[in-house]
Amino acid sequence: MHADVHHLLHTVTSAELHSRAAEFRLPRASLRTRVGWTLVEVGLRLTTPSREATTTANAPHAAAFHPA
Repeated sequence: MHADVHHLLHTVTSAELHSRAAEFRLPRASLRTRVGWTLVEVGLRLTTPSREATTTANAPHAAAFHPA
């Protein structure tokens, strides 16, 4: 078999395999979007103080109270 014919057959087979593999690929943009928004939500939960922390922070502590 000549090298040119071998190269041509390889190119055709490779193109066919690439087109068949495209059917099984997952959509990457939607996965990236979901992971990105999940990370944003986790970050917001970590940076936002909880309700319990704000109520206890505003309450006077017994050790901090000094009568005049």
